[in-house]
Amino acid sequence: QVQFVESGGGLVQSGGSLRLSCVASGVTFSNYAMSWYRQAPGKERELVAAATSTGDTNYTDSVKDRFTISRDNAKSAVYLQMNSLKPEDTAVYYCNGKHNWARFNHWGQGTQVTVSS
Repeated sequence: QVQFVESGGGLVQSGGSLRLSCVASGVTFSNYAMSWYRQAPGKERELVAAATSTGDTNYTDSVKDRFTISRDNAKSAVYLQMNSLKPEDTAVYYCNGKHNWARFNHWGQGTQVTVSS
């Protein structure tokens, strides 16, 4: 059974930090590009950060220099370290795994991040 399970969300004050985790099971994790998306109320889901199987990363402009994505293939895990959080970062954060060559695309259930001003 394939599962991608996020954790680490919560309520934090503006300027604070959170670390999200996503652990995968039932897949060969190293064959997946991993990403974090977020969806705020009334808005479309947007890509926040991505990491290839070999660790290359990219970020949406609004989180550059504040968020860091990392992965541990041995633990089948991807992380999102979020620093200097702003109220506009408030959203449900989802991890996504996309297979490098097969048409497998998996989503986690989401974890709520709320940043108070």
